[in-house]
Amino acid sequence: MSAETLFASGFTPDPASARDVLAFVLCPPEVFAPSGDPEEVAAVAELIEPAKIEAVRRWHALQVGVTAN
Repeated sequence: MSAETLFASGFTPDPASARDVLAFVLCPPEVFAPSGDPEEVAAVAELIEPAKIEAVRRWHALQVGVTAN
């Protein structure tokens, strides 16, 4: 069975853009778990939370002129 591409985009989020970071942070986990299965949504939420925190940390570091490590 071959994989089917459901969506493709050339969009690359800008970590210095408040709009891009906010869009990612406010994006509900259901977007990344389209089946809607409650267990899958919970797993995605658990996995994506650290990435959201890191996105905000990096955005803030860029705003105050600190190099992110």
